Amino acid sequence: MLPNQRREKILEMIKEDGHAKVLQLSKIFKVTEVTIRQDLEKLEADGFVEREHGGAHLKNVGIHAKNILLQNQENLAEKAVIAQKAIEFVNNGDTIILDSGSTTTEIAKLISGFKNLTVITNSLNIALILGADPEVNLVVTGGEFKAPTLSLTGQKAADFFDNLHVDKLFLATAGITLKSGLTYPSISDICVKRAMIESANAVYLVADSTKIGKSSFASLGALSLIDYLITDSKINEEDALMLKKHDIKLVIA
Repeated sequence: MLPNQRREKILEMIKEDGHAKVLQLSKIFKVTEVTIRQDLEKLEADGFVEREHGGAHLKNVGIHAKNILLQNQENLAEKAVIAQKAIEFVNNGDTIILDSGSTTTEIAKLISGFKNLTVITNSLNIALILGADPEVNLVVTGGEFKAPTLSLTGQKAADFFDNLHVDKLFLATAGITLKSGLTYPSISDICVKRAMIESANAVYLVADSTKIGKSSFASLGALSLIDYLITDSKINEEDALMLKKHDIKLVIA
C-alpha cells in the first residue's frame, strides 16, 4: 500500500471511530510505529486530526458530538430519497432494526404515524429522533460510544442481539464491491452488523450509489448477506446488472 493510500485509510478509520492509537495502526497496516507517527503528522498538518499521546483524534469531533451532528453529511438529497423509498417497506406492528448512519437517520425522520412499531437501534441520534413518539417502542443497544457516528459499537452492542428476532433490518455500509462485499471503516462495527443480520428476517441495505464500487477497510462479508439494496437513480447499468446477477433485489428510489 502506498503512503497516500495508507493515510487515506487511517483518516477513514479516525473519521469513523473519532480516534486511533499508533500501536493499533502499526499492527493493522504492518508498518513501524515511526511510519504511523509520520502519517499522523501529515494528517495533522493537513488539518484533519490533532495528535495526542500515543495517537490522534479527529479535529472538532467534540463539537459535533455535543451538538448531536453526524460527521458525514454527503449526498443528503439522495439519502432522503432513499429513505422515502425505504419507509414503504415498514408496516404497522413491525419490529425493525435501524443501523447507525446518515441514510438510516433520514429513515428515522420519516417514522411517524405507524402503530405499534418497535425500533431497535445502536444510534443515539436516531434514539433522540424517535424517543418522543408514543407509537414507537424504542430500544437502544449498549456498547462503546463513537462520537463521529453518534453510535454504539463493539462486542457489547453485538451481544445485545443474541436471541433477538426482528422483521426487518435497515443496514448501512461504507462500500459495496463484488470482490470485498460489504465494507466498513471500523473493525469494531463488524461484529455488530453481523449480529444485526443474523437477527433479521429480511435485510435492506440502504446506500447511495456512490458507495457502489467503493471499498472500505474492514469486510463484513459477501453481498449475499443482504436481501434488498435500496439506492438512488444515479446507479449505473453495469452495477445494477452485477447486483441482479447475485440475486439481490434492487430497489431504485
